[in-house]
This record gives sequence, structure tokens and C-alpha cells, in this order.
Amino acid sequence: MFSEPSHMEPLLPTGAPELEDLAREVACQSAALGEQLHPVAQQAVVELLRLINSYYSNLIEGHSTHPVDIERAMRQDYFSDPARRDLQLESLAHINCQRALEARLRDEPALDIASGDFIVWLHRIFYKQLPAELRQVKDEKSGEVLEVMPGELRRREVEVGRHVGPVSERLPAFLKRFASAYSPAGHHGITPLIVAAASHHRLMWIHPFLDGNGRVTRLYTDACFRRLPLHGYGLWNVSRGLARRRDDYMAALSWADAPRRNDYDGRGNLSNEGLVKFCRYFLDTCLDQIGFMHGLLRLDGLLDRINGYVGMRGAKLIPAPKPAYAALKPEAAYMLQEALLRGQVSRGAIIRVSGMAERTGRLVLGQLLDEGLLVSDSPKGQVRLEFPTHVAGYLFPDLYPSRVSP
Repeated sequence: MFSEPSHMEPLLPTGAPELEDLAREVACQSAALGEQLHPVAQQAVVELLRLINSYYSNLIEGHSTHPVDIERAMRQDYFSDPARRDLQLESLAHINCQRALEARLRDEPALDIASGDFIVWLHRIFYKQLPAELRQVKDEKSGEVLEVMPGELRRREVEVGRHVGPVSERLPAFLKRFASAYSPAGHHGITPLIVAAASHHRLMWIHPFLDGNGRVTRLYTDACFRRLPLHGYGLWNVSRGLARRRDDYMAALSWADAPRRNDYDGRGNLSNEGLVKFCRYFLDTCLDQIGFMHGLLRLDGLLDRINGYVGMRGAKLIPAPKPAYAALKPEAAYMLQEALLRGQVSRGAIIRVSGMAERTGRLVLGQLLDEGLLVSDSPKGQVRLEFPTHVAGYLFPDLYPSRVSP
């Protein structure tokens, strides 16, 4: 059993200069991604990805709630079936927790995201939102059903696969060592990206809670990238990559769980080679997701897909989000493309861009607002682009799987 914080050393990988090259590439590619769209249009993508990230984070835990159903839950439109409704609430909890995390980082610039207090706070605000059925975990050995208390460190010993977590009574000491090693104040330059990778594993290894450790770790990692800050982050997220290669993710975690093999494998209790392999996998996954979103957000391609979506809706080749909605006129594409390019546009200007007469233009604009493709903060205010899930699958192919009939 692991009883001393030194048992989780090394805390950072050594002898792997390629990790610095990978981290530098992540920073450069993410920054380039952040320059592809108008900032207002970027925010629409960020809001869509917040929902998508919830889907993929749940998927890693073996829970699948389709993005369309998560969006329904955001409108307080829940399934009547209790089990499916609970999964919708679980997705909302993740989204709300991520928003609370972002607000706290804005409000507390000096916040130490590696501190035990912050990690416990993440667990508390997530689990407080879950229905009672999802705050229970079954002990596989005894069959006992245990309640997970929000923000409470575990009080019993755990095994996760072949990994046995540190003894519960020593968890505060492990979290204190975690904080001292990974506090953002102690790292500069490109190192914080390697710290994010290494600490992702070590927090999973500590396994501080009875349940919810994976979710808390992914939220903590989200905080690491935002604390840097990493320009362009929010237009991509590592959870999608981890979920799509879940077996590889679990294998990479196991590599870094391994004990030191020999005198050439670092000087700590755990394998330095295993930690290097995990960090390499993690940073490669970041690059893969940045590259994927770079392709989706290329302006010429996105403009073409907007035009194609409107054309298919006009020809009734794809269904409207609601049967009552009419086919979209071709000029609707000009309105959507203008919002993509300019961010926010006055209602008069967007009608003029369409080339339609005032009355017809207002009808088409009203339809786009009704369908959620454009949004406005007031009845007569400027309009901006939005990406509801009924159109996201066409504009961002392969971002998430198509719905499978239950």
C-alpha cells in the first residue's frame, strides 16, 4: 500500500526533450487555431464544444447521452424515463461545473488550481448537482452500495484495475505534495503543458474520491489549460481524443502506474519511462484534436458547408428541426455567412446582404432566429451565429457520432 507521498515520484518526467518539442507544438498550433474565426463566431463554437465535451467525458465513464439530448436538457426538456433523465442531468452537471470553473478562474487570478481545496471544490460542485441514483457506487468485492458525498475524500481503500490507491488516511499528505509539485506559480515557459500531462496521471493515481476521479481530473486539466492561458483552447478539448481512443487512454494510464523497472528508469518509486510515455500520448492527443478542429474551422470549408446545409434544407433533402418549419430560402446562406465573417450584424445590414426585399428578408431572418441558427440579446438587437445540435452535425462532420436509434 502506498502511504508516503514519495511513493508517487517522479512527479515530472525526465530525460525526454521530445516532450518539450511536443508541448511547444501544442502551444503554436492551438494559437493558430484561435486566429481562424471572428471572436464572436469563435464563442459560438466554444459553447457547442462545451456540450460536446460533456458528451465525451461521460462516454469515458461508460455513459452515453447524445448531444441532441444534452441540448434538450439545457432547455429543461427531459426524458420521462428516470434513467435517461438522470444521464441528462449528469451532462448538465458537467457543463455547469465547467462554467463555474471558468468563472472562478476569471474572478480569482491567483487561484492555485493544484491545491487540494480546488480539487475538492470541483468534486463538490459536480456531485451536488447529480441525482441520488448517480451518487452511489457499488463495492465490487463486498457488494455494498455506498453513497458518494460531494467534496469528501474517500475513507476506504480502493483498487482500480491493477492499481491500488494510496491509503485513505494519508490522502491529505498526497494532495499537499501534489500541490507543491504542480502549482502553476512554480512553472514557466512551455513546462506548464508537460505539468498538465503529468499531473493528469498523478491525480488519477491518487484517486482521492470514492467515485468521480476521472471527471474531476478532466475538469482539473481543463483548468490547467485555461490558467496558462493557452490561446485557442476552448475551440478544442482533449476529452474527445481520450474518449475516441479510450483503450489507448487506459493503457497509457497503466504505463505510468508501473513501478520503476531498473536503475535506468529514473530515481522514483514509479517508472519514469511510463510517465514519459503517458505524457507523450497525452500531448499527441492534444495535437490530434487541434488538427481535427483546424480542419473543421477552415473558413472556406465552413462557408461551403453553410451554403450546402441551406441548399439541402431548401431542396428538402434533410429534415427541418421541427416539421412546422419551412424550407430555407437560398438567401439564408448569405445571412449565415455574413454572421460568421463579421461576428455581430445589425438586422438591417444582414437583410441587405441577403439581397432580398425588406419584408421577405425579415421573414427569413425570423425563421433563422426561430431555428436557433442566429441569436440576439434583444428583439431588435444585433444578431450573431449559433450552432445548435440539429445543424452541428452538418457543419462539423464527425465532431460527434450520429444519433443511433434506441
